Amino acid sequence: MAAPNPTPSPARKFLGRLPFPERTYVAEALRAETVGGVLLLLAAIAALVWANTPISGSYETVRDFHIGPAALGLDLSIQHWAADGLLAVFFFVAGIELKRELVAGELRDPKAAALPVIAALCGMIAPALVYAMVNLGGGGSLDGWAVPTATDIAFALAVLAVIGTSLPSALRAFLLTLAVVDDLFAILIIAVFFTNDLNFAALGGAVAGLVVFWLLLRTGVRGWYVYVPLALVIWGLMYNSGVHATIAGVAMGLMLRCTRRDGEEHSPGEHIEHLVRPLSAGFAVPLFALFSAGVAVTGGALADVFTTPETLGVVLGLVVGKAVGIFGGTWLAARFTRAELNEDLTWADLFAVATLAGIGFTVSLLIGELAFAGDAALTDEVKAAVLMGSLIAAVFAAILLKLRVRRYQALLAEEERDDDMDGIPDVYELHDPAYHLRMAEIHEKKAAEHRRLAEAAAAAETAAPGDTAASGGESGQAEVAGAPRTDGDRPA
Repeated sequence: MAAPNPTPSPARKFLGRLPFPERTYVAEALRAETVGGVLLLLAAIAALVWANTPISGSYETVRDFHIGPAALGLDLSIQHWAADGLLAVFFFVAGIELKRELVAGELRDPKAAALPVIAALCGMIAPALVYAMVNLGGGGSLDGWAVPTATDIAFALAVLAVIGTSLPSALRAFLLTLAVVDDLFAILIIAVFFTNDLNFAALGGAVAGLVVFWLLLRTGVRGWYVYVPLALVIWGLMYNSGVHATIAGVAMGLMLRCTRRDGEEHSPGEHIEHLVRPLSAGFAVPLFALFSAGVAVTGGALADVFTTPETLGVVLGLVVGKAVGIFGGTWLAARFTRAELNEDLTWADLFAVATLAGIGFTVSLLIGELAFAGDAALTDEVKAAVLMGSLIAAVFAAILLKLRVRRYQALLAEEERDDDMDGIPDVYELHDPAYHLRMAEIHEKKAAEHRRLAEAAAAAETAAPGDTAASGGESGQAEVAGAPRTDGDRPA
């Protein structure tokens, strides 16, 4: 007797509905990132205006002003403090986000993690290849291959906020997860390719400080007055080691516990992220943008963006490489992992999000400064290219998303519908008997009210004909009574 064929496992849903706790976390994270993105956008505009007015000299004076203890190797310009110091806070939050995604979010399941990881990886390889091809063909420098590889989630969400597009939570979560993985690869690029002249004594001290940081966390020591001074020491040692100082922020973020224990409403990582994210999104990143995005923009400079190999490679890498890489990588991964796309969405929706991921700002500007550190003129041109490429990607994404905005709004409204008003969207309670009992009670009350109204309407309708007859009888009697009088008044 032949063995029965095994039941095929159901295909995994891609961009399906998120679990409610994950949806709540994503909504809170994206809300903060959106506000920070708007501030980032305003800071970038302020930098461009400041650097292109008659007082542009003051911008350079402030940006290049040095401050800090030289004895500790920290006599840095304001621009370097923003890039190496404030961005460490940004990468600290990125480290917490990555840790949470790995242990409690979309990346905890290897099968579910495959899609965003492959998408992010292809979304970095393709822009690097586009940049390399443009520069190999045009005789440019390959030093900037990593510039167009990074996605700026805050700037991307700021664009969403400006154009008023309501993406469903699944697409927003995919964009956030994609950006988190993108940040991880960007961190690895910075650590591997932009580390020179290692100071092993300082690096050893930084590693020892990280070990102490980890031990304090594991033994349950609490208090900002312990961790903040230790974090500053670790950051200073990491900076002097030759490894980019932002790596210290990532390492400390990854050490935080992001799983909840019994009786905990939030894990320590989530709690600290909630406290630090406003500082990162509202202060650190906008201030970095203010002192990094101020480049002279003239007609000639904009023309050079599309004619110089290095800058053209950055623009095409962000606009073409990102969209093609993320979309192509996701489509191939979904095809070979048998993941079915959510029936409410189409591949065109994913392509729009992939285009939106072409907005590279914070990390792209940072890598541009590192890649062309010895050429100030080319550094400014590459920054202009990052701004131009991000602007073009934002415009294309806005057009694509606007074409489906009504569908997105309908999906989001259905996700947020809460007829029983218990604070949990109805779509997450369809398998809960208590929800159906609450809805039955609500409908029974409505039915009772409608029955009362129906009875009142029927009673009024029954009474109406009698009233009309009585009214007609009285009118007829009046006419009969008045008839002789009327006829008597007529002439003979």
